[in-house]
Amino acid sequence: MSSATPTPTRVRRLPVLGALRLGRPSDVWFKPALSVVAAVAPPSLLLVVLGRLDLAAYTMAGSLCALYAHNRPYAVRAKVLAWVVLGMLGGLAVALLAASLTRNAVVLVTVGALLAAVQKVMCDATRVGPPAHVILTFVSSAALFVPQTLGQVPGHLALAAAAGAWAWLVGMAPAPLRPHGPERRATAQALDAAAAYAETARGGEEGAGARSAAYAAVHAAWQTLLAAGDRPSTARRALERLVVRAEVALAAAPDADPVRLRAWARAVRGTGRIPRTGDPRRDDGGPRRTDSGARLDGDGPRQDGGPLGERDELVGVAAERAVAPRPLWSRLGPLAPVAVRSALGCALAGYVSLALGADRPYWALVTAASLYQANITLTWSRAVQRVVGNLVGVLLFAAVTPVAQLGPLALVLCILACNFGAEALIGRNYWLGSVCVTPLALLVTELPGYQPTGELVTDRVVDTLVGALVGFVAAVAVTDRRAGRRVERALTAVDHARERAARLAADPAATPAALEAARRALAAAVVDLRATADAAAGEWWQRALPQERVVLAEQAAHRTLAATVRRQGLLPGPGTTSTYTHTEGASP
Repeated sequence: MSSATPTPTRVRRLPVLGALRLGRPSDVWFKPALSVVAAVAPPSLLLVVLGRLDLAAYTMAGSLCALYAHNRPYAVRAKVLAWVVLGMLGGLAVALLAASLTRNAVVLVTVGALLAAVQKVMCDATRVGPPAHVILTFVSSAALFVPQTLGQVPGHLALAAAAGAWAWLVGMAPAPLRPHGPERRATAQALDAAAAYAETARGGEEGAGARSAAYAAVHAAWQTLLAAGDRPSTARRALERLVVRAEVALAAAPDADPVRLRAWARAVRGTGRIPRTGDPRRDDGGPRRTDSGARLDGDGPRQDGGPLGERDELVGVAAERAVAPRPLWSRLGPLAPVAVRSALGCALAGYVSLALGADRPYWALVTAASLYQANITLTWSRAVQRVVGNLVGVLLFAAVTPVAQLGPLALVLCILACNFGAEALIGRNYWLGSVCVTPLALLVTELPGYQPTGELVTDRVVDTLVGALVGFVAAVAVTDRRAGRRVERALTAVDHARERAARLAADPAATPAALEAARRALAAAVVDLRATADAAAGEWWQRALPQERVVLAEQAAHRTLAATVRRQGLLPGPGTTSTYTHTEGASP
């Protein structure tokens, strides 16, 4: 570890226009958009036919579970969706019971704030998201202010459970058609990120941001592949070899071919055959090709379905799969400040809304709950996005209300359109999605019966401003003072992982499995260090962060990663010609 003197951390400027800048849409923006429509439409239309659209709020609670886990392999998605449905039912049950036992608004807001804190912490600890806790909090908070009797609770929960089961089926529906879809997308993202870093390295730029993004994408790809299960498959092996290619490109970015990496990424995203890559440790000048340039992947000795180098990679993957995940309780401790922020901010926002005479204080509560991100800077950005999106959204609601009030069917169709628009746009920027989320939330309030548009718009604007202001003040008051300690622990973890990887790289007797495990452990530690440092840099009222040590630790870790990759034979030694560049990196 370098003995460089820690440099003070300045609080980042709070962005306004930057928070509203539009980004590129998600690769799979259409999947959650279509899924939520498919999950919401059948139960809602059935209630229209039965003349009981007043019950649609409960079925919609279950249907919204279809928004989750689109980036998870299907084996994992089945479990995650099941837990999301159960979590939604648990929060809804508590809310409905509270609503049936008391009509005291202060008590209901308190219950809603505690539920929001629990939902936030559990989603962060289990990394469920997006949309994480926001949907669960919206469902439970809205249910708190719907008049209930104890006798109605079981029936309303049954409706939500039935819709949740349908949402589970919708989420799992693509599995038979494209069983490796999530793994293919994660691999493609890793290849694209590696290509972007290779382009900056070839241009002589520092590329620190591109490098961090590339390592994060490669780490996410490995996590996706590892989560897919232990059952071997040809497609899984092919994807693992491509992720190895992305790692090789990171270790030798100036020599990597971005064109080939992007070509692989495009092929992986499609539905055709996954590109086959040869073993980069070959000494015969690279893989053979036909006259047309097609690859011949049958070269070399095979064992367990691939060349020797591929077999070694699979051994390393198996070794990492054997490592037990961290227990849930160990992930809850660092989230204590987030829990306090959520509970305090949501409660105060609800109380202020009540003091102003609002009939639906849960709007302010949900606004506050939606703000809390990894640090103060990001929380401010989310507050700006929420306010702008909601203010534009109420104008959209006023425009669509005459159509929605034409009848129950028109109301359901407007809700479906808002659902689709929200998920299609939210990947560009949160505020853009909120433009559709706001009329959606307002239209849901009209399911039991039509209400004055002007009153709804006024209440929503006031509650949005109250929730954003009070929620941000609570975030400033409850800072994460342990963020600096977590950076120190992350630095120590990188040091230990780097020392172990360097020791194994220098040991001629090191096994392929040990080298693979050490390399991936170091890559994961570097990704965690960058995420921890970025989160801590946006916090206020804390000691200076060792920014220089973080940079030096990252640089040393990247050099060790390159040495480990070279020791495995994935790269030629210094001063030799790069087989990767001149064979694998060349366009066919």
